[in-house]
Amino acid sequence: MKSKSLTAIFPGTFDPITNGHIDLVTRASLLFPRLIIAIAENPNKKTLFTLEERVNLASTAVEHLLNVEVIGFDNLMANFAQTHNATVIVRGVRTTHDFEYERQLAEMNCALKSDLDTIFLMPSIAMGFISSTIVKDVAYHGGDITNLVPLHVKTALLKRLT
Repeated sequence: MKSKSLTAIFPGTFDPITNGHIDLVTRASLLFPRLIIAIAENPNKKTLFTLEERVNLASTAVEHLLNVEVIGFDNLMANFAQTHNATVIVRGVRTTHDFEYERQLAEMNCALKSDLDTIFLMPSIAMGFISSTIVKDVAYHGGDITNLVPLHVKTALLKRLT
C-alpha cells in the first residue's frame, strides 16, 4: 500500500539515461507516490554529458510519469534525502558484484541517516545487460543503440560522439 507522504529516490549518474533505467523508474513509480531521479554530479567521474544535459535527457525520458521528478545534486545521498524528505533509496542490481557495492552504500547511507532504507530492484530480463557504459561503447563503435535508449537520447549521444 502506498503511503501518501512516502518519497523514494532513484540516484545515479545517468550518463546517459537508458531504457534499463527507465524500466526501473517506471516500476518504482508504481510502488511510491513520489519518486525523485537524483542525478549525481561526481567530480571523480568523467561524464560525457554535463549535469544539466543529463537532467534534461532524463526529464524528457520520464515526462509521462506524473509522480516522477528529476533533480541534479552534488552532495551526500543522505543529505539529499533529508532535504527532500525521502526515506527510501531505490537501486537496480544486475549482478552479485552490483549487490555487494550497493549493499555497502546502503549501509553507509543508513549510518548517516538511520531512517533511510534501500530497496533493490532486479532489472527486467530484457534490460539486465544494459548500462550507460555499454551504450556509449556500442554507439562509439557504430553499433545500433535504438533499443537501448530513447530516441532523443540516441540523437544526443550520436551528436556528442561525432
